Parts: sequence; C-alpha cells; structure tokens
Amino acid sequence: MKISNEAKVGLLAVAAILSLIIGFNFLKNSSVFSKQPSYYAVFRNLGGLQVSNEVRINGLPVGKVYSLAPTDKEVNGILVEMHMSRDIMIPEGSVAFIDGAMIGIGASYITIQKSESTAYHEIGDTLTTRLDSGVIEDLKTQMKPTMQRVNETLDSLKMAIGNINSILDPRTNNNLQMLIARLTITSGHLQELLNSQTGALAQSLNNMNSVSANLARNNDAISSSIRNVEVATGNLANARIKEAVVALEGTIGELKSAAGGLRGSIDKINSNDGTLGALMNDRKLYEQLNKTALSLEILLDDVRIHPKRYVNISVFGGKGKPDPITSPAIKDTVPR
Repeated sequence: MKISNEAKVGLLAVAAILSLIIGFNFLKNSSVFSKQPSYYAVFRNLGGLQVSNEVRINGLPVGKVYSLAPTDKEVNGILVEMHMSRDIMIPEGSVAFIDGAMIGIGASYITIQKSESTAYHEIGDTLTTRLDSGVIEDLKTQMKPTMQRVNETLDSLKMAIGNINSILDPRTNNNLQMLIARLTITSGHLQELLNSQTGALAQSLNNMNSVSANLARNNDAISSSIRNVEVATGNLANARIKEAVVALEGTIGELKSAAGGLRGSIDKINSNDGTLGALMNDRKLYEQLNKTALSLEILLDDVRIHPKRYVNISVFGGKGKPDPITSPAIKDTVPR
C-alpha cells in the first residue's frame, strides 16, 4: 500500500502537535496521560503570580499553578487552579496565600499554611485564602520611612537651590567675575615674584652645597674632635669623682665645726661672762681704763718735764723741786 505525500504531511503535523502538547505539559510539570490532583483558591489580587509558578508547603514545592480565571466579569476575584505533583494530603482549615520576592528579582508562589486539623480536604476542594502582605509589602513598609526622608531631603534641596538662585542675582554674578579676575591678576603677580626670587633661591641652594662640601672636606677634623670628646668623656667617667666628693664633704664638715666654734667664741665675746666680753661690754671698766691711761700719760709727761723730781744727782746741793703737773703737757714734737 502506497502512502501519499499528503498523508505523510498530515501524520507529521499530528506528531508535531502531540510533541508540542507533551513538551508544553512537561515544561508545566504536568502529565499528559494521567490526571493530577487539583485544588482551587480564590484571590482578590495575584500580584506577580503567573501560570506555572510553584505551590509550596513548608517551603517544599508540591505543585504548580495550572490556570488563572476571573470569577466574574468585574474581576472581583481570580480563581487559581493548582495541580499537585506530589501525593499529599491538605488538612481542612489550611490557608493559601501569595508570597515571594520583589518582581524582577524572584517569582511569586503560593504558600499553603497547614492547620492542625486531623480531617483532610478532598481533591477539587477550594482552599481558604488570605491577603498576605508577603515580602513586597514588608519591603514597602520598611522603605516607607526611608522614602519619606528622601522626599524631605529633596524638598530641602529644592529650597537650597531656590536660595542659591535668589542669591546669584546679576549683581552677585558680576562680583564673582570681578573676584575671579582679581585672583587671576594676583596669581600672575605671584608668579612674577617667584620668578624674581629664583636667583636668590638658587644662590641659597649653592650656599648650602658649599656648606655641605666644607663639612665633607672637614670630615676628618670633625671625627677627630668627636674622638677627643669621647676620650675626655671617658676620662671624666674614670675619674675618682666619688672620693673627691667624699673628701669635699669631710672638709665642709670640718669647716662647719670650725664655724660653730667661731660662732661660740663670738657669742662668749658678746656676753659678759668672759674676760674679753667683760672688757668689751663693761662701760665702767672702760672708763677706769681711760682714767688709768690719762694718769699714766700725766705721769710720763711729768717725768719728761721734771726728770729731776724722780732722778736727783747733785754734787753741790740740790735746788728746790718744781710742783708736779696735774694735766698732760702740750707735746710740741708728738702729734696729738
């Protein structure tokens, strides 16, 4: 039996359609030849939920979203059909909600939060749902204060820009231009001053080089001086300074003792206890000594003027003796 080309094309088209269906269901993780258990849920807002997104229980993928359909023409609710890829049992009272990351970073998914009931849903039941904030709403809540601060900062920036615009009027702009021109002129004058001082700076550098060269030439003399200082320092360190200090302390002690004795003698002289103190401090003794000295002076003057009164050698008889003097005689040859 000969098969026509048209039949071959038809069979090929049927095979391609079957392959397309099988591949599409394979990508959706659905079986073509077996009916997977289905559950339903109604949400008011899907957010970023799409067909083929996962259905999870305790974080474990247990199925996928098979279809999305509105409950009425006004789209007051959206019926979500979920096909389970695992043989699981969902307790009655379990709640389904949409969770997931931000759109563009990760896909949304349905999370089924199990209850503690011992009774279980039948296949085809509609699960209870709730509008959960999820990660997106949490991020919105956390970002709200930050966005408020950003808006306040932008308002402050707008006010600052407005103030700057009000300050930078034409008169201020002219003043700024004049200031910049003056700065340019000052910079030119500074450059001229530096150019005029280049020669002096170079001369100073040459002088420094000359000083360095002199130090290099006199390096031996400097080294010799340093060695002499080291030798002198060593001699000073080896000197018997401690013994000299001890001897000096002994001498100082003796001087202190002598000074103490001298101070005691001076104190005795100043007091009336000793002979010298009595001579120096007794006024009556002074007056008696003065009278004695006066009497001795009169006696000596009388002996000098009338020596015959005291030594009388006469061969032919003596003359009458003169009267004794009662006051010192005038000295012609002895200064008074």
